[in-house]
Amino acid sequence: MRARPGRVTIYDVAERAGVSISTVSLAVSAPHRVRQETRERIVAAATELGYRMTEGRRVGAARIAVAAPFTTYPSYLRRLSGMLRRARDAAVDIIPYDLDSAAAAEEPLLDVLPTRADVAGLVVMGVPLGGAARRASRAARIPVVYVDVVPSRADAGGPVILVDDRDGGAQIGRHLAHLGHRRVLFVHEPQRSPSYVSAGMLRVEGLVDHVEVVSIALDGPGAVGVDVPREAARRGATAIVANHDQYAAAVLAELRSSPPVAPLAVVGYDDGELAAGLDLTTVRQPFEESGRAALERVLALVSGTEVSHETVLLAPTLIERGSTRGKLL
Repeated sequence: MRARPGRVTIYDVAERAGVSISTVSLAVSAPHRVRQETRERIVAAATELGYRMTEGRRVGAARIAVAAPFTTYPSYLRRLSGMLRRARDAAVDIIPYDLDSAAAAEEPLLDVLPTRADVAGLVVMGVPLGGAARRASRAARIPVVYVDVVPSRADAGGPVILVDDRDGGAQIGRHLAHLGHRRVLFVHEPQRSPSYVSAGMLRVEGLVDHVEVVSIALDGPGAVGVDVPREAARRGATAIVANHDQYAAAVLAELRSSPPVAPLAVVGYDDGELAAGLDLTTVRQPFEESGRAALERVLALVSGTEVSHETVLLAPTLIERGSTRGKLL
């Protein structure tokens, strides 16, 4: 039955594109299952006719789920922004899912896939997949790309986008050693589970190649207080390296409100407006680039144009600012 005059329907789109109604429906619900040439013809027909989906979906748009601890770490929002910029040039609908931080969990593995039946691909950031989730993704034939998750043997089936955190730690270590520092205090959040390799662990591995490292775990940036500078002095550390810029910002605030007898160098990790405003030496992570690379990889897997599951390793960059200049003891 045709629609009322003046109302564009799926029948009109099918007729204009020269395909069946079921093909148009498939281009909406599972575009990766429709040949690119046919999909483009359907999209062109829908655009010319002004056809709109009642659920707000775009014809021919692949749905990609993106799961990460967004509300715990703002850095994942920056990775997401890289995906969104890349999505402007492609027919992609991105569906974000917020996860708990892996560091705060006794069992950090993600064992329930945060997806719906119409999702074509999944990007998981910062939280490893458990066995049940991996089996579910294989059974559903959903391509999975990991970001900021160090792969284990069990995760070998999915591509991984990583920033070289070990090299980032080594860059900090070389910088501080060059300035004359021999021992540093590493400030980080607690890691409740030893069942995965965190970015902080890799950063320490790079640090210890150049300086001696002692560490202290804090529940959050708000827990950083006068005890941290005192702990650094007590342990003979002349520099404080924070696992994130938020921790470094809290350390700087305490140091500036109650300057220690001997100055301390402070280094963060991530870089952005906060670090620039605080004149904080830090390591710049290519967040937006990693998000863009992840989206490109999952779209290639969905379309079948990419089969490689190799790890993509992006380079961090040390940004030297005033928090370490002239801080020799």
